Amino acid sequence: MAGPLSGIRIVDFSRVLAGPLCARTLQDLGAEVIKIEPPSPDVSRFAFPSTDGMSGYYAQQNAGKRNVSINLNVPGAYELALKLCDTADIVVENFRAGTLGFFGLDYETLSKRNPRLIYASITGYGQGGPWRSRMAYAPTVQAEAGFTENSVRHYGDALKEPRTDSLSHADVYAGLQAVIAILAALHSRQATGQGQYIDVAMAATLLAVNERAHVDLSDDDIGAEPAVLGATDCSFFTGPQGEHFTVATSIIGSRTFPSWLRAMRRSDLMDDPRFSNAAARRLNFGALHQIIQSWMLTFPDMATLDAQFDEAKIAMGEIRSIKELTKSDWSDYWGAVQLVSDRNGGEYKLPGRPWHFSKDELIPIGTPAFQGEHNREVFAELGVSEAELQKLSEAGVLVTHRRVLAPEAAAEPRQPAGQAA
Repeated sequence: MAGPLSGIRIVDFSRVLAGPLCARTLQDLGAEVIKIEPPSPDVSRFAFPSTDGMSGYYAQQNAGKRNVSINLNVPGAYELALKLCDTADIVVENFRAGTLGFFGLDYETLSKRNPRLIYASITGYGQGGPWRSRMAYAPTVQAEAGFTENSVRHYGDALKEPRTDSLSHADVYAGLQAVIAILAALHSRQATGQGQYIDVAMAATLLAVNERAHVDLSDDDIGAEPAVLGATDCSFFTGPQGEHFTVATSIIGSRTFPSWLRAMRRSDLMDDPRFSNAAARRLNFGALHQIIQSWMLTFPDMATLDAQFDEAKIAMGEIRSIKELTKSDWSDYWGAVQLVSDRNGGEYKLPGRPWHFSKDELIPIGTPAFQGEHNREVFAELGVSEAELQKLSEAGVLVTHRRVLAPEAAAEPRQPAGQAA
């Protein structure tokens, strides 16, 4: 395989989003990923729209991974899982804390057999402490970690009722933080020859990536001033030809308001008592917004207006749908979309990679696998004979579904009989 992580093998026990995204990102960088799927499939296979258990959601996080499906509740499965983990550089899992320990697939057990193993667990609140056993999904962790309250507080009366947005920030950020930690552990292993355990908590991740956390954690009263540079109090406007766009420069903040005055050539507005300080500008926001909007409509087109913005160091962005973005010249230049087979005669359009390397070539995204599609291939590589593979399939240790017509209950694996917790 190509890419800077070529030669690294990942065994991916995870499901849905945080873990699969972590493993897929490492795969995008050149690692080999083998996904272990339980008999009750990854529920993301049934996200809408889906055909016979192969959804675009599943494909986006799992395309290119080889797939083996093992029933850990059947005798003989544990030994297969151990055999596979013995060959791994990295194990990724995002079950509730301690779940894989019931199967003897915890870090302590695996690292005794494979001391170079790096093992990353992603949970809502970490492997220890009073919340270790709580269920964790992105909306609930976002609520617990101040993310939702921040949005509700920011939008205030503009919301008729409390809302959180549609993206699973806690899962995505935690998955990417796990990638960072794994790359650091790989670097450390080069020097020590030893792997290590990585505990990633979604709640801690949301706190870490919150660029305004220092404000909320302090007792400082900043009054009407925006708390941070960036997204807070960014305004929306209409362009000369009806374009809708936003800017990354607050018209309220004391450090940013002068940029607007320079752009409009309206230094006189600083002497207007309605706009003389942040509190006044917030109180008279509608009037100030209208002045700026009227000025924008005097330009012949967005290109001319943007040039004026650029001179004043004001960044703007037109409000586009994802489809509109991917039809742009930039999308073609970057390779922002890749086509992947849906295994049913059609194609999924999936996001491309967010990096370009000067020396490493990243291979195209592979196809999404059916459940257990690579059972024989993977375990034959590990020395399991065809006769033994046939017996394991007949015993229900290995599970294969090329078409999954209906999801079973999305339960965590049960503790196998005779396996110590």
